[in-house]
Order: sequence, then structure tokens, then C-alpha cells
Amino acid sequence: MLLRLTLAALCLATPLCADLASAIDDHILPGYQRFAQATAALDAAAETECTAPALRPAYHAAFDAWIDVAHLRFGPVEDEGRALAIAFWPDPRGITARSLTGLIADDDPVVKDPAAFATVSVAARGLMALDRLLFDDDLSSYNAGSYPCHLIQAIADDLARMAREIHTAWQDGHAALLRNAGEPDNTTYLAPQEAKRALLTALLSGLEFNTDQRLGRPLGTFERPRPRQAEAYRSDRPLRNVTLSLEALRDLATHLAGTPSRTLDAIDDALSEAKRLDDPRLAGVSEPQSRIRIESLQSRIREARETAAQEIGTALGVAAGFNAADGD
Repeated sequence: MLLRLTLAALCLATPLCADLASAIDDHILPGYQRFAQATAALDAAAETECTAPALRPAYHAAFDAWIDVAHLRFGPVEDEGRALAIAFWPDPRGITARSLTGLIADDDPVVKDPAAFATVSVAARGLMALDRLLFDDDLSSYNAGSYPCHLIQAIADDLARMAREIHTAWQDGHAALLRNAGEPDNTTYLAPQEAKRALLTALLSGLEFNTDQRLGRPLGTFERPRPRQAEAYRSDRPLRNVTLSLEALRDLATHLAGTPSRTLDAIDDALSEAKRLDDPRLAGVSEPQSRIRIESLQSRIREARETAAQEIGTALGVAAGFNAADGD
């Protein structure tokens, strides 16, 4: 503890000082704990009352908690394809809709077996499946006790299981691996630089996902905007997800850069731009004046990424590595 306090004091005294231990203890572990708690609450709520109006608040709380850690695309979240199963998006081909309607049409008994449901297509699992079932006009009018109700209960149970497994895996092993990168028996992170690279990649890829996917997909082109390709637009989450993601990434950047830093200033500029928008679904991509403001937000986030890559990457002595979300 004394060493930790000493390091923290040194960080406060310098303009840029990465505190990897605090990134683990104060960002990663609490984030996954909140996600596990929120999905457990969603699971419990689904068992009590599975209708769409009753479940929407718990769904939003679970999605909020996911955004807090969605940029951490390494470690246990990638095992067994959990990240895709938690949030299968982008989905330009509408696979989620086809998968869900297929299960419902067949009255598929897979929903009665949690182990079997864990093998169902990722498109029919997780938060994006719930976005459809709870908010789509054609799917959300089901009655309690109906097949869609049981399907939602299976999805909620599956989400809670994955979140619990991820949090446990971080607590029981992966946090120590990241913390002790370069130790002789550590075959996951062979050198301290690999731990730094993992966290820098999470930061930069998270910012890039906001520009290229969360904003880039609905923006499309000027001639052909695609507002219905925004993430979770049915539940009015597109702008909310960008804003929450920027706040989570700012928190991670604080541990990597310390304060003050140009990176934090750049993320703050992007956050201010996001909070000035009054367009929950980013539907304004289809209107010239609103589109300019959304493009401005995209530019601010892109500038924040460039600043972080130069400032934090240089300070850590690493460049970003491959991220599992790359190429989506």
C-alpha cells in the first residue's frame, strides 16, 4: 500500500504518468463488477416480470454498464466469443432479426436449457437481441408466459452468466497477469510493455469505434445516410452510447496519462460536443444542419484519438496493437 501511495504521489507531481495498477483496480475491475451486478438485476427482473415495459429500465442499466467496459476488448471478455454474444453489432445484414424470428416461429425449446442456449448464434443473444425484443413494434407486444417472454428470460440469464464469468476471471487470474506482466511464469503478457500496449489499444480502439462505427455507420455518406444503422436506435441509445463511452474512455485515459494532459482536454472537447446534441437516435444524419454537428463530434473524437496515440503512446513507449474489434 505504501508503494502504491508513493507511486500515486509521483504521478501527481509529473505531467504524464501511467498508473497501470490503478487502471486495473479502479477502472477494469469495478467496471466488470458493475456489469455483473446490472445483468444479474436484469436476470432477476426478467424472472419476475418479463414484459417489455417492465424490463426496459433494467435493460438500460445493463447496457450502460456494458458501455463502461465495452472498450476492454482483451482478456476474458474475448474467451468463448463473449464480447460478440454480449453485443452483436454492427449488424448490417439484419442477422439478429432473422435469428430471433426463427427461434420464435419454431417455438425452439433451446430457451429451456441454459447450456444449450449458450451455443445459439450470437445474433440471437445479448443486448442487441433485447433491443429488438423490448423495443421493436412487431416483437415487443408479447404477453407474459409467451415464447418471447421465455426467450428474453434465456437471454437475460445468458448475459448474467457471461458477465459473472468475466468478472470472476478478472478477479481470480487475469488482473494478476496484467499486473505482473513480464514475470517468468506469465505466458500471457511476456513483458511489461505488453500490458501497457493492451491498455493503450483499448483506449485508442474505443475512440476509433465511436468515430467509425457508432457515428460512422449512421452517417453513411451525404447522399445516403443510414440512421437505422445506429447502435440500438430502437431504444434511443445511439448518442447515449457515444457519450457514456467517451466518459469511460476518459476515465481510462486518466490512469494512463494522469492529469493534466492534452488527451483529457481533447476528450473533454468531444464530450462537450456530444452533450450539446439533442438527438438521441442520431436521426439528424439525414438533415444537413444536424449532420454537420454530428460530423463535428466525429472529428473531435478523431482528434482525441490522434492526441492520445501521440501523447500517451510516446510516454509509454508503445504503439497500439491489434484489437478484437478491428475490422468490424
